[in-house]
Amino acid sequence: MEGDDRREETIALLVIIVLAVLALVSLFIAFSYYCYISSQVSKHRKSLESEDQTLKKPHDLELGQPPAPDGGKVEARASSERGVQVFSYKQLHSATGGFGKGNVVGHGSFGSVYRGVLGDGRKIAVKLMDRAGKQGEEEFKMEVELLTRLKSPYLLGLIGYCSDRCHRMLVYEYMANGGLQEHLYPTSGSQGGISQLSWELRMKIALEAAKGLEYLHEQVNPPVIHRDFKSSNILLDRNFHAKVSDFGLAKLGSDKAGGHVSTRVLGTQGYVAPEYAMTGHLTTKSDVYSYGVVLLELLTGRVPVDTKRPSGEGVLVSWALPRLTDREKVVQIMDPALEGQYAVKDAVQVAAIAAMCVQPEADYRPLMADVVQSLVPLVKHKSTAKVGSCSSFHTLPKSPSTPGSHKAIS
Repeated sequence: MEGDDRREETIALLVIIVLAVLALVSLFIAFSYYCYISSQVSKHRKSLESEDQTLKKPHDLELGQPPAPDGGKVEARASSERGVQVFSYKQLHSATGGFGKGNVVGHGSFGSVYRGVLGDGRKIAVKLMDRAGKQGEEEFKMEVELLTRLKSPYLLGLIGYCSDRCHRMLVYEYMANGGLQEHLYPTSGSQGGISQLSWELRMKIALEAAKGLEYLHEQVNPPVIHRDFKSSNILLDRNFHAKVSDFGLAKLGSDKAGGHVSTRVLGTQGYVAPEYAMTGHLTTKSDVYSYGVVLLELLTGRVPVDTKRPSGEGVLVSWALPRLTDREKVVQIMDPALEGQYAVKDAVQVAAIAAMCVQPEADYRPLMADVVQSLVPLVKHKSTAKVGSCSSFHTLPKSPSTPGSHKAIS
């Protein structure tokens, strides 16, 4: 009997020990799971904070030296040295004639643009914010932050801004010839709907716009992704020098090679890169795609999306891409307004660059530096040969609707 009692006591003790161990293991597992969840929540919060910093406080930009038109360098200066001016609403109201309709010269990403004259005689362009809410405020902050830091002869210069009570305005240097879009697709006046932009001038604009994107992508760290590059955002001064404008949707890119940032899909129909539209993954190659679309506009004289075109011709990239590598078809898709102004070899070269830029796979698109280097000889070389001339051409080295308003692309 005594032996049986001891045996039962031993079994009971073992059971108690096993239960205690199981309880401790359960507690350990529960604690580990809690720590894991806490860690994930912390990472998510940091990610959101980082996203917010990207939108609102791009103070950590490291500026490279922007290339000057003559091949030299332009000194990059901080905004405190530059002295960006802060205007009152009263000053800009007076400068623009009370924001009269007769002074409207265009529309930006979040408002109308007015011409004006300051008291010292300087001509200006004033963008008056008319988009209420958080997105409009973020676009205003982003453009002010970026343009007070980014200094390049190929980017539109910011003279100052107004943040007077509920009024938000940006003041730019005045670009006398407006946007590229209105010169490619004139709708009234003596031009009768036919573009007067010559081949030589189109190539010059293409090169200068490319240099603007090259500066954003490769002369700034982390790189700046424009996110809404299009023909209406390429402005022309009195001598038709091109400058990239409208940075309200710009985003700081990843500082890792091959990296991307995830963000809400915004942009203009016809210019948005397919991988960005589908996944929300944004890289500098997204801008390269948009540049390729603009290059196709310069070549063909067609808008990116035109629902009035016959079936299969409504989307410029889809229609043009299969034709860009065929010499005879390249001549067929050229803007009729350019007849006799270019050599076929030059047109084929530009078509090859455009084809690389609008590749569906982002890894196969070139860097903007490659695009610039490929365009330089075409701009420096004033061709006198007519359409139909025969010559060889070289392509870029391989590298692993009508324009509408900004909207989310679903």
